[in-house]
Amino acid sequence: MPKFYIKTYGCQMNERDSEQVAHSLLERGYESVPHEADADVVLLNTCSVRDMADQKALGKMGMMGQIAKRRPEVVFGFLGCMAQARGDSLFAGLPHLDLVIGTQKFHRVAAYVEEAVEKKRSRRMDDPRWSISDTAEEAGSQAAIREQQLAPRQATAFVSIMQGCNMHCTFCIVPRTRGAERSRSIDEIVREVRGLVARGVKEVTLLGQIVNLYGRHEFPKLGGKSPFVQLLEAVHAIDGLERVRFTSPHPIGFRDDLIAALAELPKLAEHVHLPLQSGSNRILKAMHRPYTAEKYFALVERIRRARPEVAITTDVIVGFPGEDESDYAQTRELVERIQFDNAFIFRYSPRSITPAADLRDQVPEAAKEQRNQDLLQVVDASAHRANERLVGRDVEILCEGTSPRNAARLMGRTRTNKIVVFEDKQDRAGQIMKINVQQANGFSLYGTPAV
Repeated sequence: MPKFYIKTYGCQMNERDSEQVAHSLLERGYESVPHEADADVVLLNTCSVRDMADQKALGKMGMMGQIAKRRPEVVFGFLGCMAQARGDSLFAGLPHLDLVIGTQKFHRVAAYVEEAVEKKRSRRMDDPRWSISDTAEEAGSQAAIREQQLAPRQATAFVSIMQGCNMHCTFCIVPRTRGAERSRSIDEIVREVRGLVARGVKEVTLLGQIVNLYGRHEFPKLGGKSPFVQLLEAVHAIDGLERVRFTSPHPIGFRDDLIAALAELPKLAEHVHLPLQSGSNRILKAMHRPYTAEKYFALVERIRRARPEVAITTDVIVGFPGEDESDYAQTRELVERIQFDNAFIFRYSPRSITPAADLRDQVPEAAKEQRNQDLLQVVDASAHRANERLVGRDVEILCEGTSPRNAARLMGRTRTNKIVVFEDKQDRAGQIMKINVQQANGFSLYGTPAV
């Protein structure tokens, strides 16, 4: 059977989608290989949130033309958000590209791939290039693939609980590429998590574009608790599961019941990724973000009171259309005031099918870069201070295996999602253990197993 290679760009949702595609191909007898040069099928799972991700994927596929010249029987395909947004236009300039499959058709990727492979083998393809990027998802696709393909002794797993987003932030392409909000049932999600735990998983991360607004259109509140909090409680009750995470939430989804859950559910990890995007109320309004900087700051304070050890990380966009020096100064001041444990800082990237791309007063690239670098310095300083406070302390980590940067070392994550690197003569993959932190270096911690 053919061999396949998948490269994933973008978010954790894309990682989970790639896992599903890989599993569906493995079920059909295909073999996964770590290098595209060895593959009979090469798939790039794309992201369209920012232009840089688009360009990386397009550049990578362009380079694949060299493989196509040597091996014309290889099938090449784009999957995911960029495929959904651009459709047929992706074929231009890429004569070796065979498939363009959008997000709404992930459950059928294996069938499309298999058909393309067979047609290429038999040379029957009148037009070998297919675009499958429907905007309407077929019924039942959420249930098409469930069981994840796990590596040996895999300790963590992503679980997609919903797809799509109805928020329509003016900078964001997700509603176009992922569609409207659609949530799986609590029973279905719990069955998946139980299956993962039975296979050795200790920690799950619940995924959704606006994860804490899960089920708001499909399921009722019960006892004053939102569907998302009901789900958290149901997952929390699963025997053998040690940790629960979720990403990415929306600030408006943090109601009293979720704040209470952070305080009351011990398996919920002490880490909240809470996208800010801007500290200027004027820019937040232009972004269609329905909160103010003051409300965001008050929410951070409430979360910290509910879970004093919590680490809070965020996303910030600099250079949104119309952002002047005063707007940026307000963002910088708020980021400095909050002291995030880490943050992803992005220069605004126009997406052609979003409202923000048509706004006047687009910010020059030089100004975006200057603000990006300046804010990174603020974030780096607060992240380093947070890590330094852990030196000399014992922290609980879940060991994920060998460090990707040094195979002689092991790595794990704290409950606050900080990376800890350590040496041990034993293979600790999948174990929860204590590490004494001896050094903070950049965004990683280094230590030794606590006695």
